[in-house]
Amino acid sequence: MLDYLLDFDGYSVIGTVAFAVSGYLLGVRKHLDLLGIIIVTLLTAIGGGVIRDMLVGRMPQVFLDNTNLIIIAITLLVAMASRLHKREHELLATLFIVADSIGLVAFSLAGAKLGVEYHINAFGVILLGFVTAVGGGIVRDMMVNDVPFILHKDFYGTVSIVVAVALYVLATLGWDHILAVQLVFVSGVALRLVAHWGELSLPKIGASKKRG
Repeated sequence: MLDYLLDFDGYSVIGTVAFAVSGYLLGVRKHLDLLGIIIVTLLTAIGGGVIRDMLVGRMPQVFLDNTNLIIIAITLLVAMASRLHKREHELLATLFIVADSIGLVAFSLAGAKLGVEYHINAFGVILLGFVTAVGGGIVRDMMVNDVPFILHKDFYGTVSIVVAVALYVLATLGWDHILAVQLVFVSGVALRLVAHWGELSLPKIGASKKRG
């Protein structure tokens, strides 16, 4: 079981759970009804994977395999049963960021690995990792009328690119064994959290400081 969770299929499972939690928390924070929460959760957890599969010309796996749907349903039930939404506001915000960070890095690895398996070039590997990681979040944020993280803060998209590049380099060198990939995973999550809590972001063209 442990070996499975540490494999790339395991990262897909981790990403699905983490993004389902972040989608659920966002839905509650936006005061959506039950159907709205379910829709936002599904979009967050499977949106990127569906876009990725369409890019490589295959039927989205969620239409062929019920595993991810079952994982999402169980995650939602556990979140509601544990009354996760009743936690203190500050804790809720922290849980959202941590879950979203884990999902971002896990899906970046899973998407990039698919690109490696398809023997496509570096750009393709990075794009698949990127789309898998941020596609669902972009659709989710647009659904609730938020500007997607990727467009304005937190190194969000940059973290996904860095993780995908790291996996491509490891695979090219033949070093993509489980310990090396785990190191990339942990480093990626740490980078995202440091960037968020340190309020780091890429420079904005044309931005000017307000004068007091």
